[in-house]
Amino acid sequence: MTKFSGKSIRKLAILACCLLPLVAGTAFADRIKDLATVQGIRNNQLVGYGLVVGLDGTGDQTTQTPFTTQSIINMLAQLGTTLPTTQSLQLKNVAAVMVTAELPPFSRIGQRIDVTVSSMGNAKSLRGGTLIMTPLKGADGQIYAQAQGNLMVGGVGAVSGGNKAVINHLLAGRIASGATVEREVPTMLGQGAFVHYEMRETDFGNTQRVVEAINREMGAGTAEAVDGRMIRVNAPLDPNLRVAFMGRVENLDVQMIKGMAKVIVNPRTGSVVMNQMVTIDACAVAHGSLSVVVTSDQQVSQPNALSGGQTVTTNQTDIAINQSGGALMTLKRGAKLSDIVKAINALGANPQDLISILQAMKAAGALHADLEVI
Repeated sequence: MTKFSGKSIRKLAILACCLLPLVAGTAFADRIKDLATVQGIRNNQLVGYGLVVGLDGTGDQTTQTPFTTQSIINMLAQLGTTLPTTQSLQLKNVAAVMVTAELPPFSRIGQRIDVTVSSMGNAKSLRGGTLIMTPLKGADGQIYAQAQGNLMVGGVGAVSGGNKAVINHLLAGRIASGATVEREVPTMLGQGAFVHYEMRETDFGNTQRVVEAINREMGAGTAEAVDGRMIRVNAPLDPNLRVAFMGRVENLDVQMIKGMAKVIVNPRTGSVVMNQMVTIDACAVAHGSLSVVVTSDQQVSQPNALSGGQTVTTNQTDIAINQSGGALMTLKRGAKLSDIVKAINALGANPQDLISILQAMKAAGALHADLEVI
C-alpha cells in the first residue's frame, strides 16, 4: 500500500480543486431566484393622462392640439373657474402627457412609486415642468395611484435664429417616487399547500436540476416538476414559515446546463449577438458588394437676347456601377466564439453583411445555432 504524506495530500486536494471546473465545464451555478419566478407575484402596469405646467414657452401649441385646450378647461372647471368652450386659449406653458408606472407586488396604500411622463402633443420640451395630480389606472379601469411632482428631464436644448441644438431627449421625463399608491392589489403567495415556480426558459434538463436541488436541501418530495417550465413546491401553510421557506429556496444554487447555441439578429440596427455555444463547420464564403450610383445634373440652355427662343432645362443622367472583388475565403471548423468572429471579420464584413453571411451559413448547414431575427 502506498502511503502519502500530509504535504502530498494537500497537493492532491489542490489539484483536484483545479481540475473540478474542467470536469464540470458544461455547467454553471445560478440561484433559483435568477432562474424562476413565483406564479402570481408580478408587477401591474398603470397608465394615466395628465397635464404638465410651468414650461418656459415650450408647451403644446393649443391651436393644433385641441385635447390640451379641452383638458385645461375641464381642470379649471373642477377648481371652480368656468371658461366658455368657444374661447380659444393661447397657452405655451402647458403640455398634455401620458403617465406610466409599474405597481410592484405587495404594494401597500401610501407607498411611493416612480412614474414616467411622456409628451403626446407637439411640445418642444418638458424640462422644468410640473405634473398636475394625475390618477393612474390599471387594466380594470380602477384608480390605483395618484401621481404629481416635478419632472427630471435628462436632455437639454436651445433654439435661436432658426438654429437648434439638442442633447438627449426632451419630451420624456421621470419623477422619482412621484406617485402614491391608493389601492392595493391582492397577491396570493401560492395556492393552498403549494407554491408554483415558473422557469424563465423552458428546459426539461434544467427544470429537473432545480427540482433535485430543492429536494436535496428541503427534503425528498418537497418539489416536483409539472412540465418543462413549472415546478410545484410543497410549502408550509403558516405565512411566517412560508416566507422563510421561500427565502431559503430562492437562494439555493443550481448547477445549470448551458443553453442552446443561439444567434440573435436585429436587421433594423444591424446588431448581431451570439453566445459562446455557437460553432461552425468548415465552409467557404465569398463576400462581395455591388453598388449602383445614379447622378442627375440639370443643364440650362439660354438663347440669345434677340433670337426669340425660350429657355430650356434638360436633365443629364449618369449611371455608374461599381463592384468590389468578392474574395473566396475558407473558414475552418471553429469551436470558440472568438474564432468565428475573427474569421468573419477577415472578410471585411460590416454588420449588415454579417447578417446575410450568417443566414447563408445557416441555410448551408455550416452554422450550428438557432438563428433568431428580432
